[in-house]
Amino acid sequence: MPTYDYKCSHCGNLFEEVQSMKDPMLIKCPQCGKDTLVRLIGGGGVIFKGSGFYQTDYKSNGEKKAATPATTEKKTESKPASDTTTTSSPVKKESKSPEV
Repeated sequence: MPTYDYKCSHCGNLFEEVQSMKDPMLIKCPQCGKDTLVRLIGGGGVIFKGSGFYQTDYKSNGEKKAATPATTEKKTESKPASDTTTTSSPVKKESKSPEV
């Protein structure tokens, strides 16, 4: 049976209730007694049954093993620092519009 989360909009009481899907939604808060309960939307309860789902479960003996982070690291090439002693400023060229 699913577990539903409820919150009272009056007193802020937050609690879980195990109910059948056919059961009506709760209305009355068990703490303050007011009819101000709201059923919260929760995550889907996914249940994995079995031995597990791993990347290696479906590999045959002839295939390569899964890559580990240590073997997939890329080496970065270091670039030499550029010479900062020579600086050149761009030369601006003035363009004249053709006379009509």
